[in-house]
Amino acid sequence: MDLESLRGEGVPLPAGRMVTAGEGDGGTLPLWLSDGPAPFGLWGRIRAAHPRTGLWPLLLEPLDGHEDFRPWGSGELFPGASSRPADHEPATVLARWWDDCVSTGEDDDAPAVTAPYGRAWPGLAPGRTPVEDPGRPADEHADALLSFGAEARLGLVEAASGAEALVVTGWSGPVNHAGTGEIAAVVADWERRFGARVFAVGFDTLRLSVAAPPATLEEALPIAAEHFAFCPDNLWQGPCGDLTAYAEHLVGADEWTFWWD
Repeated sequence: MDLESLRGEGVPLPAGRMVTAGEGDGGTLPLWLSDGPAPFGLWGRIRAAHPRTGLWPLLLEPLDGHEDFRPWGSGELFPGASSRPADHEPATVLARWWDDCVSTGEDDDAPAVTAPYGRAWPGLAPGRTPVEDPGRPADEHADALLSFGAEARLGLVEAASGAEALVVTGWSGPVNHAGTGEIAAVVADWERRFGARVFAVGFDTLRLSVAAPPATLEEALPIAAEHFAFCPDNLWQGPCGDLTAYAEHLVGADEWTFWWD
């Protein structure tokens, strides 16, 4: 990993290290991790330099209550274990996840929760054109997360995008629902359709900024269906209760957050 390329851009890095695997052969992983909290404002500077350095920044959040900063500090990462995002068609994997969600688990509740669609997959939501550089809301949300006192460190990954960085790091947060390669394929599609950007990742959480969020409930409903397929716990265990209420919260929302049980 060429950290000197950042220094050549005039971007100062705090003290940090390349992460070593905590399991298996104990080799070095493709992730640089700061030793302490991520400095305010640095995420955006690194993100802006990404086209020249190839280094994508992540605010890395730990599993609550663990001193070894799991999974990042403990090296519970599995690069090479995931499929490639390019091997997956986002529409296909979302449709499959949707079918799984409405036909297993909370089966009896599914038609009410997923109204107005019931059990029928509505298909991909139309994309929207960002009215600003998608990097700007990403920078703002990264700074906002730190200003609220989040326990996040700075991570650097050699990746073409935030979606690709999820696979490169060997993150396995959604493992109880889907493979990281499939998750990253959908995130990459959201990068294209809605100007989404990955700015923070936790043990089993994901935060995206969104430069082109839905402007109306009509636009938000099919996006809410994608979110349900992508991360059913957002509805099954979230405060909204059903797809329509969830969609109402997506209108104008320029941050999307996900959590997998």
